[in-house]
Amino acid sequence: MPPPSSSSSSSSSSSPENPEPNNSATVDTRACPPTVGDANQRALWTESGYHLPPTDDKPAGGGPLVPTPTRECPPAQPIARRLTRLYTLSYLVFFSIWGTLARLGLQALTNYPYAPVITGVLWANVGGSLLMGFFLEDKNIFQEEWGHHTVTSHSAANSAKTNTNNNEGVSHEVRKAALKHHKSVKKTIPLYIGLTTGFCGSFTSFSSFIRDVFLALTNALPDPSTSPGTPIPPRNGGYSFMALIAVILITVSLSMGGLMAGAHLALALDPVTPTFPFHFTRRILDPFVTFIGWGCWLGAIFLAIWPPDRHLGDENVWRGRAVFALVFAPLGCIVRYYVSLALNSRILKFPLGTFAVNVFGTIVLAMCFDLQRVGWIGANVLISCQVLEGVIDGFCGTVTTVSTWVAELNGLGSRRYAYLYGVVSIAVGLAFFVVIAGSLGWTKGFVEPICK
Repeated sequence: MPPPSSSSSSSSSSSPENPEPNNSATVDTRACPPTVGDANQRALWTESGYHLPPTDDKPAGGGPLVPTPTRECPPAQPIARRLTRLYTLSYLVFFSIWGTLARLGLQALTNYPYAPVITGVLWANVGGSLLMGFFLEDKNIFQEEWGHHTVTSHSAANSAKTNTNNNEGVSHEVRKAALKHHKSVKKTIPLYIGLTTGFCGSFTSFSSFIRDVFLALTNALPDPSTSPGTPIPPRNGGYSFMALIAVILITVSLSMGGLMAGAHLALALDPVTPTFPFHFTRRILDPFVTFIGWGCWLGAIFLAIWPPDRHLGDENVWRGRAVFALVFAPLGCIVRYYVSLALNSRILKFPLGTFAVNVFGTIVLAMCFDLQRVGWIGANVLISCQVLEGVIDGFCGTVTTVSTWVAELNGLGSRRYAYLYGVVSIAVGLAFFVVIAGSLGWTKGFVEPICK
């Protein structure tokens, strides 16, 4: 594999959706092992799982004992770029569908009378953030993509202590550089992109979170303990402000806690976490998911056109609950992926791509929210209302993400930039929602959607 370097990092290391631009094709990174000159350093790297060719070269000028290449690496054999893009898109399509189903199902499970938390998307955001933290911290699942053994194993650390006095500092640098390289390589693997960008990103929804903030501000959060149509007692602006702050703090803090819990879970399960075989993933799993992913999307489209409950005389139950959302979900996930690739590297301290899709998805959701509640759609045209609900749950739910957002908040080097990024994201999203949805609700008023 190519030697890790402390200077080789992705253009936005805090974002799990921003793979390195120079690694767009998937390669067998083990094909080119590093070659280093110092005997102790070579022993450390060998015991850490790297296979080094023999060399008699010495470090020049008595410099620090760091791994440096001593000859040209043989050319790697990359999988065709187009095939890799196809695999990546297939994983995004497949996992966006299942992430959307998981979010809708969890929202339904947590919508029960006297529920302690009535913001339905909260637990989906927490669960997706937990999985994101696990995949970011895990060093075993994709181990064969970058080496046969982890350089952070206890045996490697213990062997480093038995070498010369300066080997302890060197082992730390080697582990740090190798882990950095590992994270960079992971971002180019189609399966990893599918699990993080596809499933975790679609399981969580920033736009739905902002919608709940707006509903808390306007004293309109749906309470499962009351029957539909029950009038909500009015309250003053101070209580509404407290409700707004409560929804923001609970969602952000619990999602951040879920991210950290996922990282701790990955460390705790490190001894038992399996490794995906490299050749199985490339030769069997990738082609299979290519077939099944696009097939699932096509199946969702067919279910929307010919719902399975049509023969029962009620052809709108399946459509309204999930099918329309599944039709639009892959579109949102793919848009988020490519926008993140294009924009996240523009400003190092502000992930512009994630910010753009979160705000854009929130704007689209606010527009659909309005359209559902005007008289000519909200009270008369059932299919139109359900299509709008599908755009809200499907497209807006997957084009926006909380899991990546909190991962970026946690990954930004300076707390000042993290607070700036978080506050600006919430403030801009809520401002657009207030202008778009509030302008209708506070002038003409809302009509209860017929598809609710």
